[in-house]
Amino acid sequence: MWIFEQFARAGLIGRKIMKKFETLKRLILCALGAFIYAAAVSLFLDPNGIVPGGFTGIAMMISRALPLSTGTVSLILNIPLLAAGLCVFGFGFIATTAWAVALSSLFMNLLVPLGPLTDDVLLSSLAGGALMAIGLEIVLLQGATTGGTDIIVKLLRKYFRSISAGKFFLLTDGLIVLCSMIVFKNIDAGLYAGVCIVVSSTLMDYMLYGRDQAKMLIIISDKQAEISRRLMSELDVGATILNGSGAYSGSDKQVILCVVKKWLLGRALRVVKSVDPQSFSIVSTAVEVFGEGYKAHDGEQI
Repeated sequence: MWIFEQFARAGLIGRKIMKKFETLKRLILCALGAFIYAAAVSLFLDPNGIVPGGFTGIAMMISRALPLSTGTVSLILNIPLLAAGLCVFGFGFIATTAWAVALSSLFMNLLVPLGPLTDDVLLSSLAGGALMAIGLEIVLLQGATTGGTDIIVKLLRKYFRSISAGKFFLLTDGLIVLCSMIVFKNIDAGLYAGVCIVVSSTLMDYMLYGRDQAKMLIIISDKQAEISRRLMSELDVGATILNGSGAYSGSDKQVILCVVKKWLLGRALRVVKSVDPQSFSIVSTAVEVFGEGYKAHDGEQI
C-alpha cells in the first residue's frame, strides 16, 4: 500500500513539474513575441512616422506631444484596459497579457537608441508589418495578446457578437491611421501605414489560419456547463450542447460540439483538461466552415 502511495505522489509531483515547465515555456515564448513586436515598432515604424494602428499607434502620436517614449505611453494606456479585462475574462488570460504588454513596452524603450535600421519608408512599412505579424502570432499562440485594441475588441465581441472581430479591428485601425494623418499632417505616412496594416493582417491570417480549415471539437464530460462557459468567455468561440446516452452505462450524457480556429485548438484542449481531467475529447478537421467568424454561405468571409 505504501509503494502505491509513493508512486501516486511521484506522479502528482511529475504533473506539477510539467505544468510549471509549460507555464515557463509560455512565458519565454511570450517574451520572444513581445521582443519581435517591439523591434518592428522601435526599429522600423516609429522612427519613420508610420502608425500601425492599435494602441501602439495611439502611443506613437501621444509621444510626439509629451516627453514620454512610445513604450511608456503604451504601458500607461493599457493599465485601465488590463483592469477591465481582469473583471471580465479572469486572471489567467490577463496575467499572460500583462506580461506581454509589460515586456513589449520595455523592449520598445530599450531598442530606441539603436535608431531606424532603414530610412526607406516603404521598406520600413513592409518589414515592420511582417515583424508585427510574427510577434503577435507568437504571443497569441501562448493564449495572450499585446493588449490595446485586442482587449477592446474582445470586450465588444461579448455584446456585439453579430459583428466579426475583423470588422472591429478594421474600424479601429482605420480611425487611428486617419488620426495619424491629421496629427502628422502627412498623407503619405497614412498611406504607408495602410501598407503596413495590410502586410501585417495578411501575414497573420496566413500563419494563424492557413486555408479555411478549422478544427471540430467533440467533448464528452459531466461538467459540460463549466467547459462551455469558459470556451465562450475565454476563447470567444460558440458551443452547442447535444443530448446523448452512454451505450454501456445507458446514462444520459450531454456532448459539447464546437468549431475553433486551428491556432486556438491547444488553448481549447487546455481549458477542457483544466475543468475536467476525466473528459473525453475528439478532434477532427473541418475543411470548410460557414457561419459567424468564418465564411458566409456565398463564400465571403464574415
